[in-house]
Amino acid sequence: MKLYDISPEISPAMAVWPGDTSPQREVLLDMRRGDNLTLSTLHTTVHAGAHADAPSHYGTTAPTIEQRDLRTYLGPAQVLDCPAAPGTRVGPEILARVESTTRLLLRTGTYPDPNRFNEDFAGLEPELVDALHARGVILVGIDTPSVDLFSSKDLPAHARFLANDMAILEGLVLADVPEGTYELIALPLRLAGFDASPVRAVLRQGSH
Repeated sequence: MKLYDISPEISPAMAVWPGDTSPQREVLLDMRRGDNLTLSTLHTTVHAGAHADAPSHYGTTAPTIEQRDLRTYLGPAQVLDCPAAPGTRVGPEILARVESTTRLLLRTGTYPDPNRFNEDFAGLEPELVDALHARGVILVGIDTPSVDLFSSKDLPAHARFLANDMAILEGLVLADVPEGTYELIALPLRLAGFDASPVRAVLRQGSH
């Protein structure tokens, strides 16, 4: 059984959305200083690294992350290579290569370094989200910080995810994962009232 870790390392070096909170570790107790144990506090955006967006991130009265069904984030998933030009949206042209799946992870290749924020990453066309919903897809993951473009303010792709009650995973690292079908495990934390949660996203091959 092969396991692919598709989560970037969370550290102070990680790039976050401009204006968001970078990961920082505060050491409260440290055995190297003579304390009886080591104890740390984490300060970070809940959108750090690989993370699950909650509908409340883009819908005023929508569910928060602890209200989401965990089964959505666990199960068969297709990894699909869809190279995109910088600053463009992936559209329905990929549908011919989408298998019968309920979870789809898209490798655009437009956000190559989790420690360097680039604004010209690719997003998704709203029409693609609707078409995937019609095919029974319940979750879409992407290797960029957002399913919408950096400059987008009205967030049309997010709006279609909300309308279709589909889940979003962002910030995945898919560069070294061959195309194919895997078992996805990407469970969000049970953070009461929050608009997202970091996940330790992994893909298992040969387990289903």
